[in-house]
Amino acid sequence: MSVIQIVLLLIVAGITGIGSVVDEVQTHRPLVACTLVGIVLGDIQTGIILGGTLEMMALGWMNVGLAMAPDTAIASFISTILVINSHQGIGEGIAIAVPLAAAGQALTIFVRTITVFFIHKADEMAKKGNYKGIERAHLLAMSLQALRVMIPTLIISLISATAVQNFLSSIPEVITRGLQIGGGIIVVVGYAMVINMMDVPYLKPFMYAGFLFAAFTNFNLVGFGALGLIAAMIYLQLKYNGQPQVAAAPAGVVFDDDDDDLDA
Repeated sequence: MSVIQIVLLLIVAGITGIGSVVDEVQTHRPLVACTLVGIVLGDIQTGIILGGTLEMMALGWMNVGLAMAPDTAIASFISTILVINSHQGIGEGIAIAVPLAAAGQALTIFVRTITVFFIHKADEMAKKGNYKGIERAHLLAMSLQALRVMIPTLIISLISATAVQNFLSSIPEVITRGLQIGGGIIVVVGYAMVINMMDVPYLKPFMYAGFLFAAFTNFNLVGFGALGLIAAMIYLQLKYNGQPQVAAAPAGVVFDDDDDDLDA
């Protein structure tokens, strides 16, 4: 692994770590994180396949109240680096990702506990009207989340591929095979959750049409994505273009559309 690749991995790892607490651009999701690692390491196909598999496993992982979900950021990054550098299969990647997600969960709780100190500092700065101090407190707290993923990534990047390959080869097949089967079951559950969210009557014909195209054509995923986009555009045009246009108000006439129930 070259120095440029290590630097790029650290940059992406920092963005992924911050994204795991910001939850806006979803950079911590396995499909995004694994794909970015695959691009940096020159094996985007493995990154996408592993990311898609882990994404379906982690589809139901979310923070609910004080319950902290397993960490997808560290699991995605480290497993993809190890799989690509040691030329292992997706099953080995799942076997690595599952314990890493649990370890990352504990590390996330530890880092978030430390950030409480910066929150109290931000409160003190707010009382003093020090806006710059508030910004520094938030940036320091986010930098800890970035380091949470960057430091393990740096350690794994500096380990030789031969040592990693020997370690992965030493894992008993019964463990890797069992985790692979378990991961496949969880993937099925993930697909079921997606279909359940799509349980809308007017969307079902598109889903059935997709199954028919998959069964009787040789379309790949790119073709299906383009076909789905075209179907969505046609549906939106047929739904909204046929609606009657609102007539313009005559000159000097003002309509009151305020539906506020609190009006006197």
